[in-house]
Amino acid sequence: MELLNRASRLTRLLLLAAAAHLAVAQAQTVDEYQVKAAFLYNFAKFVEWPPGSFKSPTDPIVVCVLGRNPFGEALDQAVEGKQIEGRKLVIREAPDLRECLACQLLFIAASERKRLPAIFGFLKAGSVLTVGETANFAAAGGIINFKLDDGKVSLEINVGAAQRARLRISSKLLSLAKIVKDDQP
Repeated sequence: MELLNRASRLTRLLLLAAAAHLAVAQAQTVDEYQVKAAFLYNFAKFVEWPPGSFKSPTDPIVVCVLGRNPFGEALDQAVEGKQIEGRKLVIREAPDLRECLACQLLFIAASERKRLPAIFGFLKAGSVLTVGETANFAAAGGIINFKLDDGKVSLEINVGAAQRARLRISSKLLSLAKIVKDDQP
């Protein structure tokens, strides 16, 4: 049954990825941030957080945005009424770094690019899936980076950064991304 559920999730993710490529290429149909919001929701399905990341089995998965929020209502709409393994998704804006440690998934807006080293340094103690959209985000220590290539959304994943955060990323998600290494210890 678990294998069937994972196969179903992979199929949905692959369909979403195909739709994302088509949708971004046809920008008048779907906004770039609607596609990225759908990816964020799906990332939560393919990442395992370490024990202790949640206080109870029903605690929500907290998705935060640090910096200028480019999503508008798209992120709220992408997760509205949805659950992952019995957990609701809650969207929050993080006005400061202290609040980021309470997030399971943190989208770091492009407006924060100059602060990335400080942000990554602060988050070292936590198990936060960091996602960004700036050049060299993953190579600088972020976990997942969105890239636009010829109008299509693609992914870069820094496996070393995920391991340091004690996160386990499904091989199914890894197969959709370019693997990036960094020089972090």
